[in-house]
Amino acid sequence: MAQFDTIRTAAGARAAQIDEGLRAHMNKVYGTMSVGMLITFLAAWAIAGLAVTTDPSAAAAQLSSTKYLTQFGYTIYASPLKWVIMFAPLAFVFGLGAAIDRISASAAQLVFYTFAAVMGLSISSIFLVFTGESIVQVFLITAIAFAGLSLYGYVTKKDLSGMGTFLVMGLIGLIVAMIVNIFVASSAMAFAISVIGVLIFAGLTAYDTQNIKTTYIQHAAHGDQEWLGKAAIMGALSLYLDFINMFMFLLQLFGNRE
Repeated sequence: MAQFDTIRTAAGARAAQIDEGLRAHMNKVYGTMSVGMLITFLAAWAIAGLAVTTDPSAAAAQLSSTKYLTQFGYTIYASPLKWVIMFAPLAFVFGLGAAIDRISASAAQLVFYTFAAVMGLSISSIFLVFTGESIVQVFLITAIAFAGLSLYGYVTKKDLSGMGTFLVMGLIGLIVAMIVNIFVASSAMAFAISVIGVLIFAGLTAYDTQNIKTTYIQHAAHGDQEWLGKAAIMGALSLYLDFINMFMFLLQLFGNRE
């Protein structure tokens, strides 16, 4: 009986240790993601400010009756460089995923923050297309939805792993449709893409949150802090991408254009 009590006490202590470690791990994931989001939106706002002028003498192209693109703005939004800027974040994601096993956790964090700045450059045109008020409103809507979906993924007892394959297949189809619509330029197709995109990334938010939690619990016993640090960075990247994409699709649906 005494031996059984000892085993039970040890098991309880181990479970409490894992719970405490999981909370710290999730705090790091959300903290890293939040810093990345802040870098992205500050970079986007600053770059958009440099790209637009009200001085016709400094203009490289006209946006409206009172706004003009600077030479910098013309370069990043209207020259062939725009395609490089558009796909640069994707290259960072694949690059970080391929290199994560060969670099340190601190290096992975630096790459993630650099990626967040590049993403800011990539999406900075939203400040030219949409009103500032609607950007803030959609951001708050996205934040509330993301928090609820992520909380659901964290606390639910339902296994969401079966959603993974379905959501990834849907994401691939969505990317193909977006590329096709670059050339077709169909407003109906763009609307459908935005609706489906919101649904896919809403599902991925819950799925990725549960996956981050499950992965930590499965590997916590090994106590490899370097690996756990990298796992937190990759988890932050997953949730960051879910948030950004859900925000962009909601903005397409509900944003007020300039």
